[in-house]
Amino acid sequence: MTILVTGSAGHLGEALMRILRTAGRDARGVDIKASDFTDHVGSISDRAFVHHAMKGVRAVIHAATLHKPHVATHDYSEFVETNIAGTLNLLETSTDISVGAFVFTSTTSAFGSALTPEPGAPAAWITEDVTPIPRNIYGVSKVAAEQLCELFARRHGLATVILRTSRFFPEADDDAEIRTRYETDNAQANELLYRRADIEDVASAHLLAIEKASDIRFGRYIVSAPTPFTRADLAELRTDARTVVRRHFPECEALYAARGWHLFPTIDRVYVSARAMASLGWRPKYDFNHVLSCLRRGDDFRSPLAGEIGAKGYHDTVFADGPYPVA
Repeated sequence: MTILVTGSAGHLGEALMRILRTAGRDARGVDIKASDFTDHVGSISDRAFVHHAMKGVRAVIHAATLHKPHVATHDYSEFVETNIAGTLNLLETSTDISVGAFVFTSTTSAFGSALTPEPGAPAAWITEDVTPIPRNIYGVSKVAAEQLCELFARRHGLATVILRTSRFFPEADDDAEIRTRYETDNAQANELLYRRADIEDVASAHLLAIEKASDIRFGRYIVSAPTPFTRADLAELRTDARTVVRRHFPECEALYAARGWHLFPTIDRVYVSARAMASLGWRPKYDFNHVLSCLRRGDDFRSPLAGEIGAKGYHDTVFADGPYPVA
């Protein structure tokens, strides 16, 4: 079975291509940029290119996208062309050639303003049932693409799974205050409590989705490291997140102190990935327990795959004031 991976020069696309090739599976990479993992160079907004690249394909993992980091550097029409029209081209061609499974990489950014509770309110408990309130063109375009995926599943019978992934890129935070107060490793370890996943776990969720799509027919799942928190923790997470974390992980304080690390004082949202674990049989390995185990041993908490891929950046330009300009 030939699996098409769009965005094969990107973080997730490369991860998927590495895993598939290592397993000896027939994978075909597509991207606008040439890379060791790209077989066809071109744009998914070009219908003729998509049709050519998809000959003989039986499953699609659609990871290509303009991201949040492009909001300040690309106009609305470019997001519509890539994220919406490009997705439509892939869906229509998938239907035309009777593709057996279509997996769409979406984002927890689609939830938008629903992620930020009012002052004094508890942290937001984010499940698939939360209604998205997109706050920028990136979120709007991903929600629109999701709706197209659902339309093709319901109307055309295309077995489709949408994965709303949390942060998995290794680049430094776009928030200048976070970059100033926390080492990148420290900040990203903290995020594994509530809003981050390792790229190996994200890739494994996509491959499971390919396998399960024909049975699921249509599904939408959050993909994020399993959180230790419960609804009972939400109010205190907003006011004193450090105490909550220490209660769940008593040894955390000493392990963090040995590295000169610090916990975040407040947490505003918690991503819940229980549905993906139940429906896909997904078993992520890289959670906060794993972080603490690695700190005890003096090891890197990220997967070997994350190290192989490394940081790619988002633009050809290097910006002095952060990993990318913030709109």
